[in-house]
Amino acid sequence: MADESKKPQVKFRHMEEEKWHEVRAIELPTGRAVVREKWLEFSDKCLSLVARWDPGMMIHKHGHNSEHVLYVISGSMHCGDVECTPGMHITLEQGASFGPFVAGPEGVELFEVMMGDPRSFPADNEGFDKLLTEKGAKRLPNPPIELPDWLEDTRN
Repeated sequence: MADESKKPQVKFRHMEEEKWHEVRAIELPTGRAVVREKWLEFSDKCLSLVARWDPGMMIHKHGHNSEHVLYVISGSMHCGDVECTPGMHITLEQGASFGPFVAGPEGVELFEVMMGDPRSFPADNEGFDKLLTEKGAKRLPNPPIELPDWLEDTRN
């Protein structure tokens, strides 16, 4: 008899049943701003998530160790010089970098998928420090997150 646990499966998860994880934070003149994510699938092959960014939240220019797709559901953000509004689709090829990101005045909600290792690498820390200074913001430590045992947190 075949091992049923090794057969391909169909999985169902509803966003409302998942918990929010704070994954990034900065201090703005108006207070603390964060990125929250609900992880809908998290395996060694794929991470899919819904992300909500507070208004004005910023993330440094970076790349990922896998293919990465983002889709803007609501709100807006800038990715470098490109304004991303609802309906915008961004494809990041593995090894490429994008950003910095700046959430718009109402924040932004995204759907994201990473095919493989979802961890990121910085691409322009000096430029991000300059952006933070211009906006009167400062870096905060990354909030602790609960990753699967097989994945090391390399955000710091």
